[in-house]
Amino acid sequence: MTRLVLYKAPDVPEILPDSAIQEYFEIRLLDPVSGSSDRELSAFSGYLCGWFFFREQRELFRKLKVVEGSVLIIVDDNCPTEILNDPLVFNSLCGDDPDILLRSVKCLEKTLRLQREYLKANNLNNELLSIGIALSAERDNNKLLNDILYKIRQITRADAGSLYLIEKIDGTGEQNLLFKIAHNDSNPSDFTEFRMSLNTKSIAGYVAVTSKILNIPDVYQIAESEPYNFNKSYDVATEYSSRSMLTVPMVDHLENIIGVIQLINRKKSFSTILETMEDVVKYVEPFDREDENIVLSLASQAAVSLENNILYNEIETLFEGFVAASVKAIESRDPTTSGHSSRVAGYSVAVARAINDKNDGPFGGIMFTDDQLKEFRYAGLLHDFGKVGVREAVLVKAKKLYPGQLELLKMRFAYIRKCAELEYALNQDEQKYQDEIREIDEALSIISASDEPSMNIENPASSLEEYHGRIYTAPDGSIGTWLTDYELELLSINKGSLTASEREEIESHVVHSQDFLQNIPWTSSLKGLPGIARGHHERLDGTGYPDGIGARDLSLQSRIMAVADIYDALTANDRPYKKALSSDIALEIIREEAEANHLDGDIVDIFIKSRIYETGTENQEI
Repeated sequence: MTRLVLYKAPDVPEILPDSAIQEYFEIRLLDPVSGSSDRELSAFSGYLCGWFFFREQRELFRKLKVVEGSVLIIVDDNCPTEILNDPLVFNSLCGDDPDILLRSVKCLEKTLRLQREYLKANNLNNELLSIGIALSAERDNNKLLNDILYKIRQITRADAGSLYLIEKIDGTGEQNLLFKIAHNDSNPSDFTEFRMSLNTKSIAGYVAVTSKILNIPDVYQIAESEPYNFNKSYDVATEYSSRSMLTVPMVDHLENIIGVIQLINRKKSFSTILETMEDVVKYVEPFDREDENIVLSLASQAAVSLENNILYNEIETLFEGFVAASVKAIESRDPTTSGHSSRVAGYSVAVARAINDKNDGPFGGIMFTDDQLKEFRYAGLLHDFGKVGVREAVLVKAKKLYPGQLELLKMRFAYIRKCAELEYALNQDEQKYQDEIREIDEALSIISASDEPSMNIENPASSLEEYHGRIYTAPDGSIGTWLTDYELELLSINKGSLTASEREEIESHVVHSQDFLQNIPWTSSLKGLPGIARGHHERLDGTGYPDGIGARDLSLQSRIMAVADIYDALTANDRPYKKALSSDIALEIIREEAEANHLDGDIVDIFIKSRIYETGTENQEI
């Protein structure tokens, strides 16, 4: 009876000397692959019986390809339990059958085969899972398509491959096949997109129309009876040699064909480069059924990823259109501010990018991500959207009086003048008439001058009060004043064209902006947008609006936008209520605002030193 027999394959763990087995064996290596002679690895106490069985059965080992695994032992009834329970024991058999070694080896071969299949399937599943995760995370369509093709080629060891997309022709209901991506490891060449008719004459077209898989061992041996044929032009032009080809449809979740993946020349090793025809003959093999299943699965997964990406891009395009429409709605209420929102967004993003380039100083540790830059751009474009909630008459008010009020005043003074002329006709008092006409004309002149937001006349307030006290008899017999209470209030504005209540209404646009923006279900990467827009009129010293918060509570993005907003408001085209300032004067003003602790001085420095003011809207795209 064979008491103990040990077989050690090449990959037995290094920890074997620490195993309980070593107390009972002399360990040797039989290499059935190379057919080399027995090589002694280590020697331990104990003895080995039956080693001659291994020598006699060497050809059997070679035939069964038992080259993996760890330890196989044959034991008798007295074998210590610690050996049978040793984690390194691959298999154990007990008995005195003279064929026990043969049966043991066959058992080992079957077990190893199952183990190899399991490991292969497990590795494939892990690889497919990682590919799925990678594809679902990619948002760039061109990169996604390249990744899809590369990963499928890698897993099938394909030397070359192409990806086609089905493209609808607008207004016709017809479709084309767009040759979108091409890879070739052995023969890289320039690639140009082109379109071809969607029919069954080409291999890719046949798969796209029928949704059938085509696995062709040799494209030069396609039967003439097939409706499709192989286009040899690429091989001829580049001196490449196509042989095996696998073409699979890309099917989305609705079972619609959205494209085709075509793989060429399956190699024994993915890293092999096919330099000659001899290499093609030696290393290229047909794609098998397993490749078909894998590629079909990946192609469907890729189709869903591509469809999701297309949908994501459509949503982004839709949102961009919504933002553009919102900006247009803002500017349509005040055409004189056209372009302001886009310029503020451009300046703001340019400052943020300049901060990203700083490795030291106050912004040395700050880095805006692409998502944050996109959030910042949208905040800039929409920062004034709340103006749609402000009365248009207040929003576009260029003078102290509203449009039409000055004309009404002029009509009133024309009537008062006619009354003086009538009195003269009745009384013929020339001097009194001339004095009254002079007073009326002078009053109208002072009122017209007072209507300008920036007036330069000596002490107009007392004159306005006097006109407010002068009376006249209206055509209906009622008594009226030259200036009404409301007209006096408006004309008495010391600075600008707005009363205190009108200014509050204008300033409320910031709150309206946030209220509007908070109603949009922003993604997690854009959720800070409403707060950024709300803070663009705050000041570092807490004297801004709407919340009067200071530097400690004011976000960096809001501080950046404040600088961009003020600079553009100063330098924008002439508006009815102000003249455009030169860039030099505007820069000096924002410096003064920084010194007054209204604006962030470090941001103003970057805005000026990096010459952000020269960029306009050049850097607003993300």
